[in-house]
Amino acid sequence: MAVSSSVSTSTAFAVPVAAPAMRTPAGGLEDLVVPSSMGPIKVQVQWAARGGSSALYLLDGLRAPADHSQWTTDTDALRQFAGDDVTLVFPVGGNSSFYTDWYRPSSTNGQPTTYKWETFLTRELPDFLAGYGVSRTNNAIVGVSMGGNAAMTLAAHHRDQFRFAGSFSGFLNPAAPMWNQVMRAAMLDEGRFNIDDMWGAAGDPAWSRNDATVQAELLRGLPLYVTSGNGVPGPLDLPSGVGNTVNAAGIESFAVITASVFRDRTAALGIPARVDFTNGTHTWPYWQQSLASARPMILDALSLSPGTSPVAGDR
Repeated sequence: MAVSSSVSTSTAFAVPVAAPAMRTPAGGLEDLVVPSSMGPIKVQVQWAARGGSSALYLLDGLRAPADHSQWTTDTDALRQFAGDDVTLVFPVGGNSSFYTDWYRPSSTNGQPTTYKWETFLTRELPDFLAGYGVSRTNNAIVGVSMGGNAAMTLAAHHRDQFRFAGSFSGFLNPAAPMWNQVMRAAMLDEGRFNIDDMWGAAGDPAWSRNDATVQAELLRGLPLYVTSGNGVPGPLDLPSGVGNTVNAAGIESFAVITASVFRDRTAALGIPARVDFTNGTHTWPYWQQSLASARPMILDALSLSPGTSPVAGDR
C-alpha cells in the first residue's frame, strides 16, 4: 500500500562525520547516502516535524528491498508520525542480514563484503545523523519479522542509544534448537545466504548474543512492545490473495511461539513488557496497526508530546 505524500524526495550525499552539528531540518522526506564499512548505504528519513533531535529507527523484514524501506511504501508510517517531533530513520537494504555483524561474507552467493549492520546502526549511522542534529541517545527502535529480534537485541546491547524497543512478528528466540534450520532455509531462499557465515554453527556464542529472549535481562527498565498474530487469517489478508495468505499464516505460527517464549521469560524475570496477540498473519497491514499501537509508548519513552498525526484508520 503506497503512501501518498506531497513532499518531494531528494538525495543528500555524505558529509564529514565530524561536521558541526546542525539543527534537524523541520519536516520533509529525504534520502541520504551514508558511508559505512559495507559501502554507501541509502537511508530514508522523515525529519522531525519541528526540528527536534529524537529519532525512531524502523527495520525491515527478511526480503528488505535494495532501493527503499517497505515501511515507506507498505504502511502509513510517514503519515502516522507526520506531526510528531521525531525523525523517522529507515535503513535501506540488508536482506537476510538480521541487522547484525557477520563473521564473514556469505560463501554461497558471492557476497563481496561482510555484513556489518550492528556497527552501521549503532556507530556509523548515528555519527552521520549527529551532523544533522539527531541525538545519539534519545532514540527508539522497532522492527518487523527479521528486524523484530534485531530491534530488541540492538536495544539490549546499546542501552545508551535506545530508550524503547518494539518487535512486530519477530523471531525472538533464534538460539532455540529448531531455529537454525528454519532460518537457514529462509536465508537460502532469500538471496542464497549462508547462515554459518553469519553467526557460525548452532551453539556458537553469537547465537545467544543475538537472541532477544536470552538477552532479556539486558532489557530491564526499557519500555518494550511485542506483537504477533496467531496465524489465523483476517480481513487484512484478503487483498493479498490466497497463496500469500497461506504462506503468511504459516510464518506467523512460528512467530507467535517465540513471542510467547519471550513473554514468559520476561515475566519470570519480573521485567515489564507489553505483549499483544491478535488474529492475523505475517504481513504489513498488521504491522501498520502495531506501529499505531506503539506510537504513544514511543513518544512517551522519548519524552515527546503527541503532535497532530492522524491515527491509523482515520482516513
